[in-house]
Amino acid sequence: MLRPVAHAGATVALAGAAVSGYLVAAPTSAPQTGAVDELSLRSERVDAVSAASSAAEDASAHAELVAFKAGTPSRLAAQAAATAAAAAEAARLEAERAAAAERAARDAQRAAALANAQANPKAAAQALVAQRGWNDAQFQCLVRLWTKESNWNYRATNRSSGAYGIPQSLPGSKMASAGADWRTNPVTQITWGLGYIAGRYGTPCGAWAHSQSYNWY
Repeated sequence: MLRPVAHAGATVALAGAAVSGYLVAAPTSAPQTGAVDELSLRSERVDAVSAASSAAEDASAHAELVAFKAGTPSRLAAQAAATAAAAAEAARLEAERAAAAERAARDAQRAAALANAQANPKAAAQALVAQRGWNDAQFQCLVRLWTKESNWNYRATNRSSGAYGIPQSLPGSKMASAGADWRTNPVTQITWGLGYIAGRYGTPCGAWAHSQSYNWY
């Protein structure tokens, strides 16, 4: 009867020892208070730095956006002005090019007309006679008259009187009323000569008749 009691006491003693051992070992497995505080501080610092960095980035992005929006109208205006200036310059250059091309074409036409008139002044005279409404008979009288006077040489000069050109204008400078190029342009000389004939004799045949009678017209 005594053995069970002793056994029960031993059991109680073992249980107490186990509890006591647990109580002693428990502190070694729990985290230390100082370590917990350090980890918390580090975490808070990391969070604070991250939050500050994010806020700075947001502020910088916002500032850039505001600056962009504020500057956009001025940039667009500058771009529009530059585009307009470039278009105006291109239009000016194109106008100058077209004007130069037109001048060149006119100069080429005048040069060709002058060369043709110098090579064949009679053809030019025939066209001008027709413009005045004179017929071919009048043109033939003109051919005879100016063949006698200058042989249709636009540089012909009378050594004694100084008469000059196809119509033998005296002085030659009278023909300047028909054009400044009277010295070298048969058309200018013919235009002046036909005007002189019309005003003094009425027609080339009238001038030719006078030349036959008096040897001048």
